[in-house]
Order: sequence, then structure tokens, then C-alpha cells
Amino acid sequence: MKKKIQQAIIELYKNRFKEDHITLENLAPSGSYREYLRLTSPNNMAIGTWNEDVKENDAFVEFSKHFRLNGINVPQIYDYNPSLCVYLQEDLGNETLFSFLTSVREKEGFSASIIDIYRKVVLELPKIQILAGKDLNYNFCYPRNAFDRQSMMWDLNYFKYYFLKLAKISFNEQLLEDDFTAFADYLLQAESNFFMFRDFQSRNIMLRDNEPWFIDYQGGRRGALQYDLASLLYDSKADIPDHVRDELIDHYLDALETLHPVDRKIFKEYFFGYVLIRMMQAMGAYGFRGFYEKKEHFLKSIPFALKNLRVVLQKVDIPIDLPELMRVLSSLPEAPSLNYRVPESTDFTIDITSFSYKKGYPSDQSGNGGGFVFDCRSVNNPGRYDEYKALNGKDQEVIRFFELESDMEDFLKPIFEVVERSVNKYYERGFTHLAVSFGCTGGQHRSVYAAERMKKFLTDKFPVRTIIHHREQDT
Repeated sequence: MKKKIQQAIIELYKNRFKEDHITLENLAPSGSYREYLRLTSPNNMAIGTWNEDVKENDAFVEFSKHFRLNGINVPQIYDYNPSLCVYLQEDLGNETLFSFLTSVREKEGFSASIIDIYRKVVLELPKIQILAGKDLNYNFCYPRNAFDRQSMMWDLNYFKYYFLKLAKISFNEQLLEDDFTAFADYLLQAESNFFMFRDFQSRNIMLRDNEPWFIDYQGGRRGALQYDLASLLYDSKADIPDHVRDELIDHYLDALETLHPVDRKIFKEYFFGYVLIRMMQAMGAYGFRGFYEKKEHFLKSIPFALKNLRVVLQKVDIPIDLPELMRVLSSLPEAPSLNYRVPESTDFTIDITSFSYKKGYPSDQSGNGGGFVFDCRSVNNPGRYDEYKALNGKDQEVIRFFELESDMEDFLKPIFEVVERSVNKYYERGFTHLAVSFGCTGGQHRSVYAAERMKKFLTDKFPVRTIIHHREQDT
């Protein structure tokens, strides 16, 4: 983040909280071009955001204020400087629905605890769409105030030019354009006078005290109810089991009926049409970010999207003829230009270990003798301080120590980069195992924290199986 922008955010923080001893942490960018800075002082925390698109900032700030007044869990906007394109918002922590899902699923499968959170989310969604959306000032919507024909055609052509063309998928352009027009005509028949969140997916839902909070709704506009539910349930990398999706649809409709009359049969007919257009928009984004911008981790979502597409094509029953569109969509899961990507399910396993150098290096469980070992002993050790001695690197107090009082982030950044390069190469060469180990003096604080961060980094980027072992803590 540029110094001028960083200083502007600091000034917003000082003006709001009247504190000077501020610690800064640059947060990893999301799929957008926004930049984030976490600010922490003795009594407060906040997130500073810079985004040069002023109209998008205006939309986020206005919608946030409106949603909070209507009892929706969204971050409070503390201050906003539109001239410098920066605003200060409430810090909701680090746990997203996606990170929770990834962590729990590894230990329990798609368990009741995950389903319970999703139930809470689908109960809140109608409140956002109907109650909070009712008196919203849609003049702040950007780039359009409704998911209308123009919006749909933008998304469909985004899919055509950035996914189909860049992936070298053959199609008849005129026939496909005709089908796009007919498809948009059909979708526009659905009732659409509701707030449409637009990107209602697991990475845009934060968890605080086991309750869902919502972010990244600056692209919201008027639209059909089905779109946001489609975004949530067919979120590619969330990979929700199909029977759970069916249950959650009914749970959503139960909640919806308390606020708005609904014909369930008609709702579900349009629902799968909106699932398709949402999936095409997402694949366009994967193509643009992955094929065009060469951001490898977006390509990792393509196999999950194709897996979902197979399921949806078996369920969708659109009462109009879309021969070229359906032919193209049906061809994607078997397209040679996509099959070399990361497989839908993988035997690739990454073993992550924390250990104490006093007790020797970890043993090789795979038999291939390879992998990385990183020495964390150069990082400031919380174990030297009495208040942390009985804790380990998974405890919140220790996590806060590493975030605020050490150079752990600088230590981990190049490690993430070198491991990511290796994982990409291992995929290409068909390898099935990689070991990554972190050592420190006692195997309690630094190595445990680093191993946990590595696990999160890898599972956020790759559909891999990770096994984590804290050798000194688990024995």
C-alpha cells in the first residue's frame, strides 16, 4: 500500500479512536483490486480499505449504514474520505465461512456443525433481500441499479470471451448469442424487485461468535431472489453435497414464506436457470483472473465449477430451447483444454509438521524423503514471556502476539511463495506427496503457528488433502 494512502487511513483511525500507538498489518488481497490494512491500538481494532473506484466505495458505505439500521450483521463504517478513496470499517476478524468449512470438513466431513452455520445464513438471506432491501436507496448501486438485461448480457459475454475463448472451447458465436438473448428473456420473467447481494458466497460471509456477518455487497442491486441462493449453494470450492443443497433450499423457502408469498414450484424452476448464469459469471471470472491475468489459484476453482455444472445440467429444466448454449455447457466437463487442470478429486497429500529441534527432525512418513524444513527460531519467541509459556501457537493470545509483536508475517511470506511454486509443479508432474515442516526451540509456539498458517494458505489455494501434526503437542 502506498505511503500516502496508508497515512490517510492512519489519520482516519486516529481521528476516530484518539490513540497513537498503532500497529499495522497488510492483509492479503481478495479477488478484487481493493487493498486492506488492519490497524490495532491498545483498545481498538479496525480495517482500513483503499479502492480507487469511488462509486463502488459510495455503494459499500451507504449499503453498510442502511443494513446496520435494519439489524443486518455488517461492519460498521467508522469514517470515510472519498477524496482519497479510503474508508475505515469494523474488524470482523479472520474467520470466513469458507475457512470454517475447510477446517471442520477435514476433521468431520460435511458435518452437522457446518450445516447449522449454513442454516443460519439462509435464514438471514431473506431479511437482507426483502426487509433491508425494501427502503434501500438504489441510486447508489454501481455499475447498474438492477440485474437487468444489460447486466445479464455482460455476464454471459464475460463467460464467452474470458472463459470459452481463452480455454479454446469451440462454439458458433451467432447461435450462442441468440441463446444468450433467449436465456435472458426467460430469466427476466422471474419476480425481481428485491435486493440482490450479487456475490453471496462463502468468502464474503464472516463468522463471529458462531454467527454470520456479511461483507462485499457493494455490487448489490435489484434482482431476483434466486440469484443469491444460487451463489451460496453452488459456490464452487465450497463443494456442498447435493442432498445438503436440497435441504438448504427448503430451509430458505421456509424463512422466505414468513416475509413474502412464494410458489415453491415456480421458484425452483427459475432457481436452476439462475444457478447457470451465476456459474457462467464465475467461470468468466476464473478465466479472466486465471487464463488472462495468470493468477494460478483462480484456475484451481475450475474443476469444482465443472463438477457443479455436471450436477446442474442433470437438474435444470428450462422451458425454452437453448441448443447451442446447452451443447457448449455439456461439452465443458470433458474439454481437453480443461482436463489438464487440477483434478476434481486429488490424491495429493501435504503433510505439515511442527517440531522441536531439541528432539530432532521429524521422520519421513511417505518414504520419498523429500520436502521442506523451515527454521522459525529467528522469529521473536512468545515462550520467553511468562504470560505465554503455558500456551501454544493455536491459542488466540499467541496468535495476537505473532500478528502484533513479531516479524512472523515477513518470515512466512517467501515460504508461502516457494511452497506454492512447488505445489504447482508437483501437480503438473503427477506427484502425490509433499512434506512441509517448521521447527523451533520447543515445538510449542512459533512452529505450531507457522504450521497452522501454512495449512490455511494451502487449503485456500488448492484442492489438496492436508495432514497437520504438531509433534511435541500431540505426544
